[in-house]
Amino acid sequence: MASRSYGQYCGVTTAVELIGERWAMLIVRDLLVGPRRYTDLKQGLPRIPTNILSTRLKELQEGGVVRRVPLLNCGLVYELTPYGRRLEPIVLALGRWGFAQMGDPGPDDIVTPDSLTMALRTAFRADAAASLPPADYEVHVGDVALRVQVEGVELRIAQLAPPAPPVGGKIPVGEPDVVIAAGPGIRRVISGELTPAEAIDQDVLAVVSGDAMLLERFAATFHIDPAGDSALAA
Repeated sequence: MASRSYGQYCGVTTAVELIGERWAMLIVRDLLVGPRRYTDLKQGLPRIPTNILSTRLKELQEGGVVRRVPLLNCGLVYELTPYGRRLEPIVLALGRWGFAQMGDPGPDDIVTPDSLTMALRTAFRADAAASLPPADYEVHVGDVALRVQVEGVELRIAQLAPPAPPVGGKIPVGEPDVVIAAGPGIRRVISGELTPAEAIDQDVLAVVSGDAMLLERFAATFHIDPAGDSALAA
């Protein structure tokens, strides 16, 4: 566990001592996408000092949140334990809660493949997707590209660029139904501040290829109401 102790006998206190240190939650966020080597974690969190990354991983291992295991053809990787994976709904709920205060990105803020993957998982509305036909999207935000497949309540995301880590999963074959290019302003579509048509008119996003009509389905499937929406708990 982290060396800091708040000296209180409380579940919230224990949780904060386990994952409340700087960078710890972002390490958990990225490991929720999949197992990662040390170098993968460092690449996904470029501002974290190497000594801090090593310390946080050691603390998370001692707390039973993360474990280090051998993986065929990848060497040693870090992955969440079953106990650590129970943080997923908490991390997704935190993402929805923080969405309301995100505002516009700073000049040095970046989007990483893992952060965008988790952002889409955070915004995914299984209730809406269940009533819609399947869709296969390719989403580009800056230098990051994801393949996003929705079929009923199932959401599958593969990282295309930058190249996914060796443990990142298989890339789907075939062509997507639509290829979308956007900047961080895609947040305004997810929040409902802009309709897809307005986003295109304002150059917030563009359809590179495929069926532009699927943008409406994308906006319905990936949506967070900044004012709060209990339906997102589905």
